[in-house]
Parts: sequence; structure tokens; C-alpha cells
Amino acid sequence: MNYMKNKEIQGLITADEASVAGFCMDALLKNGASDARISLSKSTSDTVEMLNGELDKVSHSSDRAIVISVFADGKYGTFSTNMLERKEIEAFAAKAVRAVRLMEEDRDRSLPPSSRTAKDAVTGRETGLFDEKYADIDAERRFRMAENECMYGKFSKDDRYDVISEECEYSDLVEDNYLIDSAGFSGRHTESSFVLSSEMTIKSPDGKKFSGSWWESSPFIDRLDTCRCAAKALERAVRQLGPVHHEGGRLAMVVDTTVSSKLISPVISALNAFSIYQKSSFLEDSLGKKVFSAGMTLMDLPRTYGKPGARLYDSEGVATKDAPVIKCGQVCNYFINTYMSAKMNMEPTVESISRPVLLPWNCPEDNGITDADALMKICGKGILVTGFNGGNCNGVTGDFSYGIEGFAFENGEILYPVREMLITGNMSGLWNNLVAAGNDSRECRKWQIPSLAFENVDFSG
Repeated sequence: MNYMKNKEIQGLITADEASVAGFCMDALLKNGASDARISLSKSTSDTVEMLNGELDKVSHSSDRAIVISVFADGKYGTFSTNMLERKEIEAFAAKAVRAVRLMEEDRDRSLPPSSRTAKDAVTGRETGLFDEKYADIDAERRFRMAENECMYGKFSKDDRYDVISEECEYSDLVEDNYLIDSAGFSGRHTESSFVLSSEMTIKSPDGKKFSGSWWESSPFIDRLDTCRCAAKALERAVRQLGPVHHEGGRLAMVVDTTVSSKLISPVISALNAFSIYQKSSFLEDSLGKKVFSAGMTLMDLPRTYGKPGARLYDSEGVATKDAPVIKCGQVCNYFINTYMSAKMNMEPTVESISRPVLLPWNCPEDNGITDADALMKICGKGILVTGFNGGNCNGVTGDFSYGIEGFAFENGEILYPVREMLITGNMSGLWNNLVAAGNDSRECRKWQIPSLAFENVDFSG
């Protein structure tokens, strides 16, 4: 059977490798599998690291793997290998089917019906995330990209601190996935990523050290925002000088967009069907109910062309779609794959979120950027959080405890840096205390979560 729809498509996965995936499928069915799914993935990455303006490390890595999901006699198993020789694949497939037949029966396992799978992921380029110029990037250009970010020894002398280390890095990555199943699905996803980053460490006259970091990324090298990471990282380190002890209490909290995804992650995890089935989700039985602030609207927008996080199908091949996850505080969707759909007797959706986008709310009506600075003015007085230092959230109850660092502010203006503070509470309560959500999400991120403002947050000093 010929599973490769377009052998002329260029990418990391060659037409011959794709044909091996089809050969593996045929071998599984020949050996008695009732159904099967094959995922062939290939990636390559290069990294150049600079330390204090000098070349420190150069690395290259490539990975290739084939993962097979086997359905046989009402039983199911997954197996993986990086061997793509046909003789080895044939033996591997036969062993996989024999192994599955030894497993416990689970009749809820099945492929998704073809009516639910994507039909538009043919070339791998439909999401607009692959840069054709990747092939032209050589070692010299990678080195220059990293070197140009370095500013060690070029900063003006400042009596408040000494720069003791500067780490700059350039990396690029290409990932290619080819997915097929025995029901006729065939899909391809190819994307590239280019990243620049810097971390600066400074020391104050009293010997205390502070670090700041910044990164930029893009699917396209020509759109990468260059020559700013080190300066931005230094700025973020310097802002931390002279931290002051701050008393705890119930305070307003503004969370900068660089770290705000920390607070939405437990909510998204709690919407996963497996967590709900295992009764380890604080959002169990919340579907269709208003459990958060009316200002909280979270979308999944996987079909936003050319933006990080875009994808046309999930790991089962199920077609993605733009849809609300939480709308005006009401839970609209769980993430339910085919297996959990059968287990829970619920309509399937997609396996997981692709590109979460939290919509702005209660922003000033000047059509400008509502960032952390604007939210501080809305709140007046409180704590601006720019970093989380450990802690966790209990998935069953939603109770959380996080260490934070940032700045005290009053009258919308920063007063001084604070460290070693703790916030505690419950996720449902926190999101019901949402005051505003900005519109300053960083375009380079898959998770589009802006700066956030909350009231009545418990801080310990």
C-alpha cells in the first residue's frame, strides 16, 4: 500500500524513509494487527554557546524515531525504534504484534474514525512554520549570530555592580513528523525554530549576585529580533539590585507576561480527560459551568497560520480547530482523545491544547499596549511578579504555593525589588479574582498568555 501522498515534498524525512513507514504498516497488518498507527519523526538542531564573549561550545544533534501503535485482538501497545532498515522493521513489527497479544484486553482502544482526522496536512508546510532558508545556514553564520549578541566588556562602568558572567546562545531546530494509520490517514507537519538567548550575572558591592535572562525566537531566521538579548538580560538583572523586605498580606498582584503562563498551566492540565477520569482534577464536573471570572476567556487557536503552536492534527491525526476552552469564565471544552472518550462515554475533542490564547479583558480603551506597567496603574498598589521560584499546584484541589520575586509598586509605579516572598491560594479562587488581562503576549511564544492582574492574593513576606 502506498501511504506517501506526495513523494516530491522536500524535508528532513525523505521519500524512502516515508515508504519505510508504509512498509512497517503493511508488516503489522500482515502479522495480525487489526489496526495500527505509525509516527515517523526526524529532527536536527545546532547550537553555538558563548561565554564572556568567547566561543564556549558548539553542538549538533540529529534524531530519528519511528513509533508504532498496535491494535490486535482487543489489545493495545506502543513501541519505538530508530532502525529503519526494512529487514529490521519487518522483525520489529512481528515482535510488536506478538507482545501486544500478551497484554490485557482493553476494548476501548481504537483509531479515531476517518471522519475526524485531518485531510489538509499533505505537504507539512500548510501551517506556514518552515523557513526554506534553513538549508542555507552554515556554521559561520551560526557563530556570527551568537557572537553578535555578546556585549561582555562593552557595557558602561557602573558603581552599583560588576558584570561577572555573560552567556549567549544561538540555536536552530527543524522538526519533521509523518503520521499514518491503517484507516487511511496520512499527515505531515514540518517546522523550524531559531532562538537567541542571553543570561547575565552581576555582583553588587556587598557580594550579592543577581541574574537576568532574555530570549527571542521565530520560525524564520530573517524575523529573529537580534542584538538585544544581552542588553535586556542585563537590564533585568540590574532591576533586582537592593531588594527590600516586604510585609505579607492580601495584596493586588500583577504577573508579567514572561511568566504568566505559570498560572494558566494548572488550569489546562485540569481540563485533560485523563486527569478527570482519574479524579485528580479540580475541574471535574465543570464542563458547561461558570467557575472562573467573567473576564477569563481562553481560546485554542491552532490554525493561526505562521504562528508558533499552529498544527493541523494531534498525535492521533485528529483535525484541530479553533475553539473556546473557557469563555467568560465558563468551561467549554475538555481535552478528550479517542480512548478517553470511550472510557468516559463523552464526545471526543482533541488530545491536548496547541496554541492557548488568553484574550484581553478590562484594558484601557486607547487601543495601545496594555502591559504590566498599565496593569500596575489599574491596581494602584501591590506586587509585580517577574519570576517564580519553585512551588507547586495540587491538581486534585487546585491549591497552590509558589515562591515569587518581583517588585513592590504603589500609585502604579515601582518602588523597590522584592525577593523570597510566597503566594498561596486556590486556582479557582485566584482566577475569580482576575482584575484585568493585558494584550502584551510575546508573539514568539506558543502560549499566548499576557500580563495579568489579580486582587486579594495571599502573600507571605
